[in-house]
Amino acid sequence: MKRILFLLPLGLFIIVAGYFAWQLLYGRDPRIIPSALIGNPVPETELPPLKDDKPGFGRADFGSPDAEKAPVLVNVFASWCGPCRAEHPFVTALAKQESIEVYGLNAKDNRQAALDWLRDLGDPYAKIGFDPQGKAVLDWGVYGYPETYLVNGRGEIVFKHVGPLYPDLIERELLPRIRALKGEG
Repeated sequence: MKRILFLLPLGLFIIVAGYFAWQLLYGRDPRIIPSALIGNPVPETELPPLKDDKPGFGRADFGSPDAEKAPVLVNVFASWCGPCRAEHPFVTALAKQESIEVYGLNAKDNRQAALDWLRDLGDPYAKIGFDPQGKAVLDWGVYGYPETYLVNGRGEIVFKHVGPLYPDLIERELLPRIRALKGEG
């Protein structure tokens, strides 16, 4: 009986460890985090502007089923975020080369630090919402920084990427979606 009591926890441990090992080796990609917002309208959150000379944004800035607009990228960033700095040249290139409006969502950041960051790295954003307390990022379902959302002309989130954008991902995942939304392919 003592032997069974000793082996029972060991057996349970082996089963649990085997399950986790199987998931790690053959399960879903742990970098892919599904979003409950895909296919749904952007959140109702209204964000005040970060900069005096550029507006913030809210639900009305995106299209609706009644009044379709151009697609928009929403890029979540912060001055303290190293990966945000690494992806910033790619966000800038997307805004310039693909003629898509990019809205910045600056969250959990110090206003002056964010302004300095944009001054030093450049400002590709058509609009920049400021969320110093991080309340809006909860509505947007942000898991980490940076994150990028593609919003179609009806104001629905159609794509989400967690982590920095990089050339291969942009070419393979993002550009085909942008071009399809713009009717280019």
